[in-house]
Amino acid sequence: MSIKENDVHILFTGYSRPDSNDSSAMRANCTCTLIRTRNGRNIIVDTLTAWDGERLTEALQNLHGLKPEDIHVVVCTHGHSDHTGCNYLFRSAQWHFMGACVSNRDKYLDCPLSRGDSEPFQLCGDDVVVVRTPGHTLNCVSVLVRGTNLGEVVGVCGDLFERVEDIMDPTIWLEAGSENAESQRIQRLRMIEMCNYIIPGHGQGFAVTENMRELLRQQVNSNNTK
Repeated sequence: MSIKENDVHILFTGYSRPDSNDSSAMRANCTCTLIRTRNGRNIIVDTLTAWDGERLTEALQNLHGLKPEDIHVVVCTHGHSDHTGCNYLFRSAQWHFMGACVSNRDKYLDCPLSRGDSEPFQLCGDDVVVVRTPGHTLNCVSVLVRGTNLGEVVGVCGDLFERVEDIMDPTIWLEAGSENAESQRIQRLRMIEMCNYIIPGHGQGFAVTENMRELLRQQVNSNNTK
């Protein structure tokens, strides 16, 4: 009998664009992802804005038969408000990750991830791990899922990648803001080398190609020669 896959589902595809009515503002919301593991754990990554609670609850129920209390772990890839707004729905979760900070209520976990070490935080053994990927913010994390319906290794990467177009045009992620662009370039290459499929912070998921990997290698190497 084959072992059941870890299922990765994009609940909402994110976006970021200028506000057509206000030149001083932009419109943005994150890509929100549900991970259903082969051992029965449910993990949500990036929870939209605080105004999206009703539609997030409806999507979980209508598409997957889940209630907020069925979510075991919440991972926010970083602390920006469009990635954290509906955390309040998931008060039954064992852990909430705010980037590399791991907590439940007023309990904050002292672990290698929160101390800035490179060791991954295992959510389901090696099947699902949280890793530090600093750049967009210095506290950013990504979630790696192995053995999935979307490929052997899926990276849910938050704003490490804005959307697939920023591989060809890095000004997209640079203009979106980066607390450490050099680190972000390195982490982008690290993730794309490891993953077969990537879910970015503000766009559709995409299958990784060798051409994409080569472009990111060139961008890292080019920056190192400056």
